[in-house]
Amino acid sequence: MSGVSTAAYLARRAAQKERVRILYRKALKDTLNWAVHRHLFYQDADALRQRFETNKHVEDLDTIDRLIANAEATYDKWRHPDPYVVPWAPGGSKFHRNPTPPAGIEIVYDYGREDN
Repeated sequence: MSGVSTAAYLARRAAQKERVRILYRKALKDTLNWAVHRHLFYQDADALRQRFETNKHVEDLDTIDRLIANAEATYDKWRHPDPYVVPWAPGGSKFHRNPTPPAGIEIVYDYGREDN
């Protein structure tokens, strides 16, 4: 391998590893939405990890790209339709419950001023 092709190979492998890492984390977090109890989550998380580990030995870059594309399609197909969102996070039930007042409304507090 020449220097350029080695660099291109390493860059592509790094990008693939990052895609797999992001996909695994998203799928693992989504597993929490499907599991009602923690012991069920642990079983589902182990099964998910096994699915990722089965293809760990693959070295062909095109095969890896195809496996990642299939895994992302499967994730999109089975993603939870109503995921749990932390209440104070964007999309949560308490997010911006007490928004800031609109511009033009001024509240003046003169407590503690000595020049009154």
